[in-house]
Amino acid sequence: MLNYGTGKAAWPRLRDTTVVHMRIHWALFLAYPLAMAHGQDQDRLIHAARTGDTAALRDALGAREAKFAERGAVASDAQDFVFILATEKTCEIKLNGLPAEPMTRVAGTRFCYSYRKLRTGTTHSYEFLAGGETVDQRRDVPAYNPDSIAKPGVPKGKLSEKFTITSKVFDGMKADWWVYASPGVDPQTPSALMVWQDGQSLAAGEGGQQRLFTVTENLVHQKLIPPMVHVLIAPGFAPDGRAMRAIEYDTVSGRYGEFVMGEVLPLVEKMYRLRQDGYSRGIGGSSSGGICSFNMAWHYPEKFARVHSTIGSYTSIAWRPEQKQDGGNLYPFMIRKMPRRNIRVWLSDGADDLENDHGSWPLQNIQMANSLKRMGYDFHFRFDDSAHNGARFAVDLPESLAWLWRGYDPAKTSEVFEQEAAEKAKPYYRVRIANRDAW
Repeated sequence: MLNYGTGKAAWPRLRDTTVVHMRIHWALFLAYPLAMAHGQDQDRLIHAARTGDTAALRDALGAREAKFAERGAVASDAQDFVFILATEKTCEIKLNGLPAEPMTRVAGTRFCYSYRKLRTGTTHSYEFLAGGETVDQRRDVPAYNPDSIAKPGVPKGKLSEKFTITSKVFDGMKADWWVYASPGVDPQTPSALMVWQDGQSLAAGEGGQQRLFTVTENLVHQKLIPPMVHVLIAPGFAPDGRAMRAIEYDTVSGRYGEFVMGEVLPLVEKMYRLRQDGYSRGIGGSSSGGICSFNMAWHYPEKFARVHSTIGSYTSIAWRPEQKQDGGNLYPFMIRKMPRRNIRVWLSDGADDLENDHGSWPLQNIQMANSLKRMGYDFHFRFDDSAHNGARFAVDLPESLAWLWRGYDPAKTSEVFEQEAAEKAKPYYRVRIANRDAW
């Protein structure tokens, strides 16, 4: 038996009491205002800031000066962060809510910078001030764990070209998709599989903000997860140009499963053979992609038994009672009232997630966690103060993938997923209102 992780790593303990703030943040995924170049350019910039090499900083920043407005940018690599602001005024920075501190002017330019070493495995916030006035601010900046950083000597996987499918299940919808094969995947040997929603963001350079490819390569190298194929599927568009994302992802039915298993995966299997057992298959996504992943496992647990859901939209986006169409808002109660599925579920969300006409993302995710706990599901719930973006997903990915695939044995085709003893010993999540009086 090959043991792909035990799930016993000393990861941060979850809070037993959940504090809910009623603030709203609308950004779906974190996008830095003017993110610096990756690779060698970024390495040179960080090195110049760390050493205070003014000439090197001037060279690194000067070529980008025309692209800067009076706002900021961030370059980071593990603990090393460089915060950059372009302004002629005095410049300051507030980090993680602390008092403002002056930034260093790059002589002969309008750039200011601040180099900091920050704790990894969490998210950070910043606020830029020019002339004492706030000009840019952002929260949930990921400080990546070591396994999100490319390591020398670790083999690389292979990302395919972009393909486009025309669906019959969704009446002529066109959707883009990609395939990534990790090191160790043999095209002739059935491989473990993960399907990801919003695949266009994950297919971006080196696996996008989440760094899916780098994380996978590092974890496969350490035998914390098996070699696997990632199928990355973008939301589709109807023939009339209408976006199909909510219809595909938020509708509580087996239709999306018919599309994936009946139309996309047969094309993937022309390139790579795939395991057919749910024990060897996972599915993941964020926001509507998160509920889509749970929805797939709920309807097809024998085909997809591992669920990765971040900032999941377990709300009424697709609820159409007049059409007798269920929405994700019902899932916390369906879990309690309907037969238990043999699935393993990673959930994460934050207190600053969305609150709108469709419902409350934080409260629905808490309800999901408590329902899964009550019914004895093998689940893990991470809840912090983050908003509706991909930063927490990015920071957690090495841990979440290792947890989801812990104990995997390629010689097996099934396992009864049981709630961990440590989770059984914990209380249900309870809510306290942090920003209003109780009367």
